[in-house]
Amino acid sequence: MPFETLDEIRAFCRDPSHGNAQAAEAAAARQDTLTKPPGSLGRLEELAVWLATWQGRAVPRLDRIKIAVFAGNHGIAARRVSAFPQEVTHQMVANFAAGGAAINQLAKLLGADLHVTPLTLDRPTSDFTRAPAMGEADFLAAVNAGWASVPLACDLLIIGEMGIANTTTAAALCAALLGGGAARWVGRGTGVDDDGLARKRAAIDAGLERHRAQLNDPLAVAAVLGGFELAAMAGAVLAARAQRIPVLLDGFVSTAAILPFAKLNPELLAHCRAGHVSAEAGHRQLLADLRLEPLLDLGMRLGEASGAATAALLLRAAVACHAGMATFAEAGVSDAG
Repeated sequence: MPFETLDEIRAFCRDPSHGNAQAAEAAAARQDTLTKPPGSLGRLEELAVWLATWQGRAVPRLDRIKIAVFAGNHGIAARRVSAFPQEVTHQMVANFAAGGAAINQLAKLLGADLHVTPLTLDRPTSDFTRAPAMGEADFLAAVNAGWASVPLACDLLIIGEMGIANTTTAAALCAALLGGGAARWVGRGTGVDDDGLARKRAAIDAGLERHRAQLNDPLAVAAVLGGFELAAMAGAVLAARAQRIPVLLDGFVSTAAILPFAKLNPELLAHCRAGHVSAEAGHRQLLADLRLEPLLDLGMRLGEASGAATAALLLRAAVACHAGMATFAEAGVSDAG
C-alpha cells in the first residue's frame, strides 16, 4: 500500500513531485512562434502549456485518457437527505457497466478508457451525526484504492463519482474546512424539496457539532465526515501527482474530495484543473477558495465525471492547435516583430 498511516499522507502532501519547468518553457516558446497574435487563443494556450508541464514534453499528447469513476454509499442517507434511495448507487454502477450512462457516451466521444470502481456498496459509511463516517483503516483503504486505480501510462486523468447522499458529505467537508455552516454549502443535490433541504442542513450542522474536536485536522475531517468514493478520488489525485499526470476534476463532490488534502498544501493541486462549475450550490465558491477557474459553465450537475469529460474536448482542441499549427517561419508569414 502507498500509505499505511495518515502521517504518510501528510508528508506526501507537504512535498509532492513537481512539473517539468523545461517542458513548460519550451511549450510557451512554441506558442510564441505559431501563426497567430500572442495570446489570441486565450485559455487554449495556457492549457497546452499546463499539459506540457505535467507530461514533461513540449508538445503534449492526449492518446491515453483515463476516466476513473468511484461509487460509494453513505450512512447519512438514512437522514433522508436525498431524493433517491441508496439502491440507485448499485443500479447506476450496473448502468455504467451496460454502457447506458452519460459518461459512457462521453468516454466514447473522447476516446477515453472508462473504469468504474464500486467501494463496499453493501457497507455504507456510518451516519456522521452519530459516529465517524470512517475509521482510519477504512479511510486509508479507500485512499489506497484510488491510488491503485491510476495507470502508469496516462496522458490525462479525469475523476468522477456516483453515490447517493454524497452532496451532503461534500457540503459537510466544505463547512468543516472553509466555515459558514451548512447554510453556506448545502444545495438540492438530486432534487430534494424544501423539507429535504432542511434535513440536509440539520444533518451537517449536527455532524459538525459531534466531531468538533477533529475540525482542526483536515485528514481527520476527511475521515469522520467523508465517504469512501471521496477518499478514493483523493487517492487517485495524489497518485497522479506522484506520476506527474494532469488531472481534470469534475463537479462539487470531486472538488470537495480533494479539499482536505489541499488544506495541507495549497500547491498540491497545481496538476489539476476544474473541468466545469456545477449548478450544485457551493461549487462556485469552493472553486474560488481553491483558486481553480472552471473551463466550462453549462449548468451541469450530474456527476459521474460528465462535466470534466466534456471539458476534456477543450483540451483536445488546445493540443491540436499547439501541435498542428505552423510557425511563422514554416508558413512564410511575417510575425509582429
